[in-house]
Amino acid sequence: MRIVRYHSPSYRGIAPSRSPWTGLEGEIDRLFESALGDHADPAAAGRFPVDLYEDKDNTYVRADLPGVDRADLSVELVDGVLNIRATRKTRAGEAGETASFQRSVRVPDAAVQTDKISAAYENGVLTVTLPRREESKPRKVAVTVS
Repeated sequence: MRIVRYHSPSYRGIAPSRSPWTGLEGEIDRLFESALGDHADPAAAGRFPVDLYEDKDNTYVRADLPGVDRADLSVELVDGVLNIRATRKTRAGEAGETASFQRSVRVPDAAVQTDKISAAYENGVLTVTLPRREESKPRKVAVTVS
């Protein structure tokens, strides 16, 4: 292991309008760009963002998929992984392009009633509802004074 010592520059000569965080912001941007590689745009990598949220009874997976026909969506749960696949077809004159997107989300099998999973697609938004098993729902525990 090699230890590198960084010397912090003196900020006495810097004009007050320049933020000391400017260099750090650039380094963070560079780090994220290198982590994504050539796919800085998630859609270019064939992926799309999903939102995960839950309430007392269900866990929800929501994905914005504008321009995708309902027939071009596939949602399946295999070995504890929820797979969402979508194909968007664009028609520009005679030549049409097709873009495919896929996203996988790990779902704990023990916490979900797999036979009651449902999916709805409305206005370009896919919502998958994963009902929780009774055993995995939160329970309120009474605290007593002893």
